[in-house]
Amino acid sequence: MKATRFHEYGDACVLRYEDAPDPVAGPGEVVVRVRACGINHVDVDMRNGSSRLPLQLPHTLGMECAGEIVEAGSGVEGWRVGERVSPIFQIHCDDCEMCARGEHHHCRRISMLGIHAPGGFAEYVAAPAQVLYRLPESMSYEQAAASQTSFCTGLHALRTRAQMQPGDWVLVNAAGSGVGTAAIQVVRHLGGRVIASARTDEKLESAKALGAEIVVNYSRENLTEAVREATGGRGVDVVYESVGGEILRQSIDAMATFGKLVCIGCHAGEVEPVDFIDLFRHEWTLIGAARSRFSEIVESLDLVAEGKLTPVVHGVFPLAEAAEAHRLMERREHTGKILVAP
Repeated sequence: MKATRFHEYGDACVLRYEDAPDPVAGPGEVVVRVRACGINHVDVDMRNGSSRLPLQLPHTLGMECAGEIVEAGSGVEGWRVGERVSPIFQIHCDDCEMCARGEHHHCRRISMLGIHAPGGFAEYVAAPAQVLYRLPESMSYEQAAASQTSFCTGLHALRTRAQMQPGDWVLVNAAGSGVGTAAIQVVRHLGGRVIASARTDEKLESAKALGAEIVVNYSRENLTEAVREATGGRGVDVVYESVGGEILRQSIDAMATFGKLVCIGCHAGEVEPVDFIDLFRHEWTLIGAARSRFSEIVESLDLVAEGKLTPVVHGVFPLAEAAEAHRLMERREHTGKILVAP
C-alpha cells in the first residue's frame, strides 16, 4: 500500500509518500480502507521531534480517520466487510484502574493510532474492532475524520475539567484552529457565551459565524485589556487555551474572580511565569486537559451525526501532498480542520 511516513525528525520535507507493508487483521482486529484522515498539531510536533512522545521510526501519523472495513480477523463479531466506520484512536485495556474509573485516556497500557500504532496517513489501517464507530449515512468520511479529536477535546476540557456552567463567559483562544472552531460550538452547545481570539480578521469572521459574541485580534490588541473592556471589567469565567507564550499570560489576567484556565496545548511557549499572588488573591484555577475519555469521543461523533455540532473543514489534500498540508498548518493560515485523503 501507499503511506506517508517519516524516517527521521525534521521539517515537512521528511514526510515521504512511499510503499509500506499492508496491515493484516489480527485476532479481534479489522483492516479499514482509509478515505479521509484528520491532521492535528500533535502530528507536526511528532514529525519535528518536539512532542516528547516515544515513536518507532519509520512512523505513520494520523490519529482520526474514517473508511470502510475490508478485512476482519478471527473473533470479530458484529461487524462486516464493507461497513463504513471510524476507528476511535484510543485503544485501551479495559482492565486497569483508570479504565475501571472510565478514564480510558489514562489507561496504563494505552495505545493510540498514529502515535503508538500506525495511523491513517495510509491507504489502509488496522484497528481493534472494540474501538470502531459505525458511521450513519448522514455522516461523511470527511466529517468523521474532522470530528474525533476537536470536539471531544472541547467537551472534556470545558465540561469535565473546567466544569463550565450555562451562562459562563468563555474565552476561546486560537479560535480559527480545528480545536478552536470546535470549542466555540461546544461552548454554545453547553449554554455558554463566547469571546473568541485569533491572529487574523478572517479567522475571527469565521468565529462570529459560529456564534462568538465578541472577537479579539491578539496580533494588534492586548487580550487582557480587550476582554476586560468587553466584560465591563469583570473578566471571563473560563479560558480555553492552546496558544501559550504571551497569550497565555494575558489570558490568565483576563479571568474573573474564581476563573478557570484549562490548557490543552501551548504551541507558542511551554514555560511561562505565573504571578502566584494574583492566583491566590483571585482564587484562580489552572487546569490541564489531556486527550478525552473514550465516552466523550463517542458522544462527539454522536452529536455530529445528530447535526448538533458541525466540523469546519478548511480543505482536503491528497495523501501524497501531506507535506504541503503540514506546511499550511505550520503557517497557521487555515481555518478549521485540514484533512488528507489517500
